Amino acid sequence: MDRELAKISEAFGAACRRYRLTIATAESCTGGWAAQVITHTAGSSAWFERGFVTYTNTAKTDMLGVRMDTILTFGAVSLETAGEMATGALQNSKSLVALAITGVAGPAGGSPDKPVGTVCFAWCWRNTQGQIDVPSCERRLFPGDREAIRRQAVIHALSGLLDRARNMP
Repeated sequence: MDRELAKISEAFGAACRRYRLTIATAESCTGGWAAQVITHTAGSSAWFERGFVTYTNTAKTDMLGVRMDTILTFGAVSLETAGEMATGALQNSKSLVALAITGVAGPAGGSPDKPVGTVCFAWCWRNTQGQIDVPSCERRLFPGDREAIRRQAVIHALSGLLDRARNMP
């Protein structure tokens, strides 16, 4: 793993220890890369609870409970789908926090509304009463080839989670 990703992994692990977080990931276009970065740091079994790689629409519905109506209405690459993926990761785990990534990594598959490089993210928390909060969702457009888009998506997802953890009450 390169230095930048290793540094993010270490920072993420430190934040999880500090804030006593456990995480589940729900990934589509990154194919488990975020989980790989998280688990790069020794001791990550203390904070990484599980990961879901849900590349197909069927996997998203079967494993995470994403509603097919959501996918048909908004698309697999949408804020709505990402939000349901993150919520589903929490519903199907014991984690306190989840992140979701779904996007168009290319080189094909883009559209005028969702060109190659479009990635949707969601971060979701379980509150102190054990209930799942409304996910925070975001859409980004990353430049580059397939590898660059996926790498930027992983970095953005983990950085976004770090920022949110640091701003917890």
